[in-house]
Amino acid sequence: MVAKISIGSSLYGALSYNGMKMNRDAGRVLGANKIILPADGHIDIARMVENFNLFMPKMGRTKKPMLHISLNPHPDDKLTEQQYEILAREYLDKLGFGEQPYIIYKHMDIDRHHIHIVTVNVNEQGKRLNQDFLFRRSKKITTELEEKYNLHKAQREKISPDTPIRKIDPSGDIKRQVANTVKMVGMRYKFQTLGEYNAILSLYNVFQFTHSRE
Repeated sequence: MVAKISIGSSLYGALSYNGMKMNRDAGRVLGANKIILPADGHIDIARMVENFNLFMPKMGRTKKPMLHISLNPHPDDKLTEQQYEILAREYLDKLGFGEQPYIIYKHMDIDRHHIHIVTVNVNEQGKRLNQDFLFRRSKKITTELEEKYNLHKAQREKISPDTPIRKIDPSGDIKRQVANTVKMVGMRYKFQTLGEYNAILSLYNVFQFTHSRE
């Protein structure tokens, strides 16, 4: 299981991103802690932000209080929504964020279903939670969960100069493919102008799909 952690300043932005997935029927809320979820299932982003703010000090020094975490099990692990929620809650407990306000989402916009967690790294007293060795601790936790629940070991895809560059597959995770393609082109090719760079990217259909999503 691969965990990806983003630390940022925009709680509204993280909640909006997941809200857009829900609006396209590509996301669903699985659970929450200290956050009131409406009975009708309609998520009001502004109200969610207010819920989070109730547990955060009005004045604080932390410029990036938001944590946006995605947990990505191996594609061969077919989990129920209850199992996804259990994984998310145990992961947060072990990371030291189990008592924080958070929302757990399931994303179904690609074949590899996965979960997203939005939480904050500041407690009610305004103290920032321990982020020492955060990514190292996260990796240890995902390994423990894989072993506990007999999950496949999923590793983050490694990109090297020898990795083959393939055209964007519209049936796959386009966002990830575009990011990988841009990275590999930068490693593989030398170009003098932006036009040359764009011409190379067009060979792999990067612009066809990035422009179609605007």
